[in-house]
Amino acid sequence: MFTLYELWSGLGFPLLKICVFIALGVFVGNLIESMNWTRFMARLAAPLTRMARLRDVSGASFSMAFFSGITANTMLAEAYSQEKLTYRELVLSNLFNSLPTYFLHLPTTFFIMVPLIKAAALPYLLLTIIAALLRTLVVVVLGRFILSPKPEPCVECQLPGEGKLNWTEVLARVWKRFKFRFKKIIIFTVPIYTLFFILQQAGFFDWVEESMAEYVHFMAWLSPQALSIVVLQLAAELSAGLAAAGAMLDSGALGVREVVLALLTGNILSSPMRAIRHQLPYYAGIFNPKLAVKLIFYNQSLRVGSLILVGALYYLVT
Repeated sequence: MFTLYELWSGLGFPLLKICVFIALGVFVGNLIESMNWTRFMARLAAPLTRMARLRDVSGASFSMAFFSGITANTMLAEAYSQEKLTYRELVLSNLFNSLPTYFLHLPTTFFIMVPLIKAAALPYLLLTIIAALLRTLVVVVLGRFILSPKPEPCVECQLPGEGKLNWTEVLARVWKRFKFRFKKIIIFTVPIYTLFFILQQAGFFDWVEESMAEYVHFMAWLSPQALSIVVLQLAAELSAGLAAAGAMLDSGALGVREVVLALLTGNILSSPMRAIRHQLPYYAGIFNPKLAVKLIFYNQSLRVGSLILVGALYYLVT
């Protein structure tokens, strides 16, 4: 049994602090996501679009993807159906949107990660940002090789008019998203953090480590604690893995390097299921089902390849 002091210092206070910071972070992150800076992003998209030899509508879709993935893909689907984009241009344009799609949820992801995994948040996010930039570079290079030159793009011409920001609507949207996301995160975080605190104190991971050393030689590069983070990401979602990683970091059972590698591994292995659960339903509603599956396959293949590359480099240099 645990004393009241052990429960408060090892579980109660860390959980309370995490929940407070997550609440603040999710709110601020949602507020940042709801700010409409489409015109500014269009100016960023224009030179990239030109380098990749993509059309105006591809650059406009890239700009919109910073704020709405559904809107961005709808623009591509309509252009493709009107034969304004070839199949190759559609595929590359969809892959091109990988970078803004990543940044769309980065503010919320950042503010969730920091209170949970603290020092491990920065290297993990930096690696995933590098992977996203690498995917964009691959698309630009492919576009230069397989697409014909286009006239000077006018990306902003393809965007809808930008109205005045309505703060009442923005805050209402932020509050709605906040309630949904915060509730979902807490449902995972509190029980998982508590469970891992109990297991750590009971010596469960010491026992698993001994078992793994004897029977699971091919997973020797992952400790049992790190392996549990991967399993939770596969079985549930990133929030579950982060909660487990936070508990392991706070107890000293794992270091920053192990947590980063475990989260990257879980991210890679959970990609197929994430694509089926989250991407396929709305992709199939925008594109025809056959085309949707192809686009998701190309998208996830490039994403997984980039994560494997940056993960391998991180493993070697650290």
